[in-house]
Amino acid sequence: MRHSVDISEADGVRYLHFGSEWVQGAMRIARPWSLELEYTREMMAALLLRKPGRWPRSALLIGLGAGSLAKFLYRHFPDCRITVVEINPQVEFVARQYFRLPDDDQRLDVRIACGADYLQQGSRRFDLILSDGFDAAGRPGMLDTAAFYQSARARLTDSGLFCVNLLREKGFQRSVDRIEAAFLGHCRVFPASPDGNTIVFARGEQAVEVGLSTLQALADELRQRTRLNLRDTVKRLQQSGISDEAPLSF
Repeated sequence: MRHSVDISEADGVRYLHFGSEWVQGAMRIARPWSLELEYTREMMAALLLRKPGRWPRSALLIGLGAGSLAKFLYRHFPDCRITVVEINPQVEFVARQYFRLPDDDQRLDVRIACGADYLQQGSRRFDLILSDGFDAAGRPGMLDTAAFYQSARARLTDSGLFCVNLLREKGFQRSVDRIEAAFLGHCRVFPASPDGNTIVFARGEQAVEVGLSTLQALADELRQRTRLNLRDTVKRLQQSGISDEAPLSF
């Protein structure tokens, strides 16, 4: 799939578009390493679900966009080896030219390929798989199929986490059903963020179980270390019923 790639700027923020007004990525020019869009911050809530330290050591990103997630991991997790699969070579060029994507093949390997094919054809396993791929109309295509989710599960390490950005539009529940089936029910739909995106997490063999006080402490530590503020995410989880007595578990 090929699509036009456009750039716009407003109020100090540079935006990426795929031939429409639909925002496919963003970077605050004064803070190029920060996560500007709320849903990208929410995807990094994966960092609250595993013990801090040497996790993740490997990450696979399906869809490059403006490179926000790749840059964040590159900046703050120097021991993590990052692979990005992007179907459109022009997106990689634009991310490097206009969104300051690092040029470091040793730590950040960008592959021009279909993300679904890459998962199905390889065998390397990853601690973290992030899926955020859409066409110009906001459709995920092959990145929202039973085969794709089954392949993602097969490519996770035992402590691995899969994270996908879903839009709350027609077909949302069918997407969740496919994820639940592929991961044998070991998934969790996070409360919808104000921007309309919903993040779904699923896991490998190792269960996730984190109480509210631990989530709050990890969010505070992550903010101190990276400036990433996940307090709103933790607050929405609390409002959905998460507590120390009823931990976030899947």
